[in-house]
Amino acid sequence: MKGKIYLLLFGLIAAINSESTAQTFQSSSAEIGYQIGTSYYLGDLNPNSPLSGRQHVTQGGYYRHNFNSRVGLRLQLLQGVVEAWDEDSQSSWAQNRNLHFRNKIVEFSISGEINYIDHVMGNPDDRLTGYLTAGLAYFSHDPEAKDSFGNWHPLQPLGTEGQGWVFDTNPYKLGGLAIPVGMGFKINLGPALAFQFEWGIRKTWTDYLDDVSTSYVNPVEIRQARGDLAFEMADRILVLPDGASSSEGLQRGDPGLDDKYGYFLASIALRVSKKPTSCWNQ
Repeated sequence: MKGKIYLLLFGLIAAINSESTAQTFQSSSAEIGYQIGTSYYLGDLNPNSPLSGRQHVTQGGYYRHNFNSRVGLRLQLLQGVVEAWDEDSQSSWAQNRNLHFRNKIVEFSISGEINYIDHVMGNPDDRLTGYLTAGLAYFSHDPEAKDSFGNWHPLQPLGTEGQGWVFDTNPYKLGGLAIPVGMGFKINLGPALAFQFEWGIRKTWTDYLDDVSTSYVNPVEIRQARGDLAFEMADRILVLPDGASSSEGLQRGDPGLDDKYGYFLASIALRVSKKPTSCWNQ
């Protein structure tokens, strides 16, 4: 919630400043960029802090078309891994649940960008600007977990919460749409080179980036339906609550909150269009 407020305030300031600026560089330009950083996830195994999950390197690239010095359109491809373990949690309930996962996410997005102030690569007067970005993305994912022998296995085919083998349930999808929003800053490094740092988060419509959403199923039935591996992956509770003889029906996750993922990314951009020959400010 706090992050959304910051984005709204930043956008309002940018809009006001845009209206008060009479001179804006109008020539279009194009850039390509390479991005590297880390990804994060917010969900049942890491509900609050983007920096609490286990970190992995994220890489990607983009093409940006700048319509003018304020507005651009970006096509972007990213690949990263999110991972979280209950054993890293500060919650005793989560530690007792004892689940974990990792998930390789590949994302393609198209996003608009609005610069806070005029910024044209190569213009010595446009040294630094902040910006906002938002758009639409498609992502693929495939959550995995490690068995007792140290081997990683895809979780979706196992139906750990009854998907695909309990009546009227279907396996969750391994792809979907997301809404990417973000903010950052970019700084000119030379006539055709710029550095950029960006934070972004993705709103999804799935609660299964981590394969955790609802409640535990009957352990005998999952073993009969999907085998010993599904039995092991579905239920890793260390100690059952007082009075419980089985985990069946106990809370495993929170189905009321969809998972989110995002990135912290640094990038180097290279202008691929010709340098404007007109005056910088028109």
